[in-house]
Parts: sequence; structure tokens; C-alpha cells
Amino acid sequence: MGSNFVEWRKGIFNGLPIALGYLAVSFSFGIIAEQAGLHILESVIMSFTNFTSAGQFAGLTLIATSALLVEMALTQLIINSRYFLMSAALSQKIDPNTPLRHRMIMAFGITDEVFGVSMAVKGKLNPFYTYGIISVALPGWTLGTFLGAYLGDVLPTSITSALSIALYGMLLAVILPPARGNKILFNLIVISMLGSFLVDVVPYLQNISTGVKIILLTFIIAGIAAALFPIGEDAHE
Repeated sequence: MGSNFVEWRKGIFNGLPIALGYLAVSFSFGIIAEQAGLHILESVIMSFTNFTSAGQFAGLTLIATSALLVEMALTQLIINSRYFLMSAALSQKIDPNTPLRHRMIMAFGITDEVFGVSMAVKGKLNPFYTYGIISVALPGWTLGTFLGAYLGDVLPTSITSALSIALYGMLLAVILPPARGNKILFNLIVISMLGSFLVDVVPYLQNISTGVKIILLTFIIAGIAAALFPIGEDAHE
């Protein structure tokens, strides 16, 4: 258990920047939730139990338009379907004998940033390291939602819009450091960005939902990369 505690503390330390970024982004979410008619407690519970930025913002839009529950469920399934791929990748990173309860807790706490930091760990991943990240990231996301919903329109629109950009800066902070010493990874990141841009400007692809776009790009780019640049089994040890 001693080693687990050490890994948990490492996760907390590395998760602090994520928590601060989530605090800023979820502040905007809290304001929008308050404007959509949600009670402060409802907004906080939504953030604590969902823990997904894109899914929650989309959910607010559907709630505001009185969408059907079926429509809301299908939308969330599509938008958050990328987490299936992230869970599958992390399952290859942990010990095969990891109990189901640990896998389920890790699956709940997976976000783009938690996944990126967890995958950056060299060798096998201790679930308690991811727990450490979640231990600060989830409270940061929930606290930001509370502050945004409670303070309402105290801050000007220019500041709340700037806070939303923090999420993109945080994503860059996760993916760029590992790419500095890896030309293959750097080129794949550039290709992914270009591919994401193209699917947003090509007329016939613009109507596809964001979640489906992410899934398609992930399968295509990751599949080609895995075929051209396979990683040997010894590299995972």
C-alpha cells in the first residue's frame, strides 16, 4: 500500500494544473447552467456525476430546448464515445490482473487531460496514480461550477470567454511535452490537427457530430500509425 500512496501523491501533484484549468473552464459552465435555469445544487451534481465538459455543455443546450430524454441520451453517447477508446488504451497500460473495481473507478474519472497525463507515465500505470489526478481534477471541476453558478453574471463576458480558452491551453500542455523528443508523435499531432480542421471545413463533413468526428479521426490516424510504426512489447515494460 506504501507504493500506492506514493503514486497517489504523484498523481495529485501532476493533476494540480488540470484542476486549475478545470476550475476556470467549469466557471463558465456554471454561469451558463444558471442562465439555463438550473439550480446551483443541480449544476454542482451535474458536474460531479458527469465530469465531461463537451457532454455537459451539450446537455445544457438540450435541457434549454426541452429535448426528449432519448435524444439527450443518444447525444451524450455520441459526444462521449471517445472515452471508449481512451478506456481501451488505458486497459493496455495497467496490469492485466487489475481488479474490476479499479478499472471502473478509472473509467469514471477519464477525461482528455486525465487520459493524456496517465498515458504519459513510463511503463505500467498504477491505478492510484490516476486516482491522484482525479482527486484534484474532479473537485476543481465541481468547485468551478459552483462558483460560476453562485456568482452568476458578476464577471464580464470578456473574462468568462477567456476562461473557456483555458481548456485548449491545458490540452496543448498535455500533448506538446512528450512530442518534443519524438518526431513520429509530433508529426501525428500535426496530422491530427490538420485532419480536425479539414472535417470542420469540408461541406459534407460539417454536419457530422463532434463525437463521431473524433472517433473517425482516432481510428484512422491511430490505425495507420499503429500499422506503420508498431511499438514492441518491450517498450511497454
